[in-house]
Amino acid sequence: MARLLIVDDEEKIREVVKEYALLNGYEVAEAEDGLDALSAVEQQPIDLVILDIMMPKLDGYEVCKRIKTSSNIPVIMLSARVEEYDKLFGFEIGVDDYMVKPFSPKELMARVKAVLERGKLNNQARYKFAGLEIDVKGRSVKVDNKVANLTPKEIDLLLYMVENQNVALSREKLLTEVWDYDYYGDDRTVDSHIKMLRHNLGPYRDFIVTVRGMGYKFEVQ
Repeated sequence: MARLLIVDDEEKIREVVKEYALLNGYEVAEAEDGLDALSAVEQQPIDLVILDIMMPKLDGYEVCKRIKTSSNIPVIMLSARVEEYDKLFGFEIGVDDYMVKPFSPKELMARVKAVLERGKLNNQARYKFAGLEIDVKGRSVKVDNKVANLTPKEIDLLLYMVENQNVALSREKLLTEVWDYDYYGDDRTVDSHIKMLRHNLGPYRDFIVTVRGMGYKFEVQ
């Protein structure tokens, strides 16, 4: 089972995250500051780090930078900061996901699962869900052994949703991750691409589920 490193100078937050992590079957290690976090990563196998930003001795950004220079361990950042700049900076230095405090422990666990699964999927060349086959390196999609006529952006969208399967993704999140931060689009851009993607997936269109009032998720039912 995957081992999570929970890094936060607030003991109550570590306790809550630890409780939910254990309930979800994960092993848990803890650190209360940045230096302890780096020491834990060096001394034991860690599969994912849940990392606070504002901490004594070494902040979360610097910890993330150092982790990413020597490993591919995924990092989910926790922060009370809500400014877009903070999120952008985090993603630039290699943060895999970002949650703003106060957060839902259940959603955090869903994101942990998605990030870990994304890492597994990224090590694979192909994904297969029933009759839907995705060749990542070849950037092609087959529906019941026939090549689907998807645009490059539709493939990007599908891959991102597959990598985050079972996680509800807002339209804003999809715009940010698939179209990049400088794209000046709106919700209709996402909706129109989802409509075409569903059409091209044919009998597997229902794998893309509408989350009412939020966005979409990829879910194999």
